[in-house]
Amino acid sequence: MQLTEIFNGQYLPEFAREYVEKLPGHYTFEDVENIAKTQVEQYLSTKNGSAGVFFFDTWLIITKVWFNWVFGRTPEWLENQIRDCPIDLFLLCRPDLPWEADAVRENGGENRIRLFEQYQAELKLYGFNFVEISGSGDERLNNAISAVRKIIDLS
Repeated sequence: MQLTEIFNGQYLPEFAREYVEKLPGHYTFEDVENIAKTQVEQYLSTKNGSAGVFFFDTWLIITKVWFNWVFGRTPEWLENQIRDCPIDLFLLCRPDLPWEADAVRENGGENRIRLFEQYQAELKLYGFNFVEISGSGDERLNNAISAVRKIIDLS
């Protein structure tokens, strides 16, 4: 959210967290598919909205990895949708901050590293522009600011 303020942009929060927190039980494949469809709707709404910088907390790459991690498969439509909704820059946050458990988080410890590597592999597979963000506090924020500024300066 700090990036949104710095760049006078718009922030789209992590919909998956909100969705899963409201479920009466454990999420299903269909629940994750609903989350992915909402992410696409959010993306499309930015195309019809005012000009500016949009920051998505989570995107379809994460959701694709989540599908494979939990269910071992993805919806047939997801692959094309990822390609049809280009993102200018992904800020891939390294798992170098302490993990904090909560009611929704499932994957601490070594799983964080494995998931990070899968996110990285997916971004490379698609040829998407991404920067790994590391550090803590102001250092992490400044690394993200620098990466976003480079993209804005190119456009």
